[in-house]
Amino acid sequence: MKLHLTKAAGNQLITGYGAGWIQVNELRYTQSLIVLPELVIPDWDVQTFSDLTEAHFEKLIESTSGSAKLEVVLLGTGEKHQFIHPKLSRALIEAGIGIECMDTAAACRTYNILMAEGRNVAAALLLSH
Repeated sequence: MKLHLTKAAGNQLITGYGAGWIQVNELRYTQSLIVLPELVIPDWDVQTFSDLTEAHFEKLIESTSGSAKLEVVLLGTGEKHQFIHPKLSRALIEAGIGIECMDTAAACRTYNILMAEGRNVAAALLLSH
């Protein structure tokens, strides 16, 4: 699906997504990634939802520590909506960062809306089931 948004000057915008891929500013990615308004972290080392550990969320915080403080992480859980165990997101909660779980397509759309509103949001997107 191709997405359209007019208010993204200078930011990382999710411009399309489909089975096994996500496009950010017209650059296609085929592995799990993290998208922030100011950068893309293309090497998020998690393949599937069941692979998620506390360390993945700790790495997310470390990877974004040079940026403005995150308000919320949108976790795209793949093709279907799944919830993570609260212990996995403990580092985010302790850092005062919210987390919302949704399927990856919904996370892409929600990220674009929040980013366009000027919110400091991260989309952590899983591409596998």
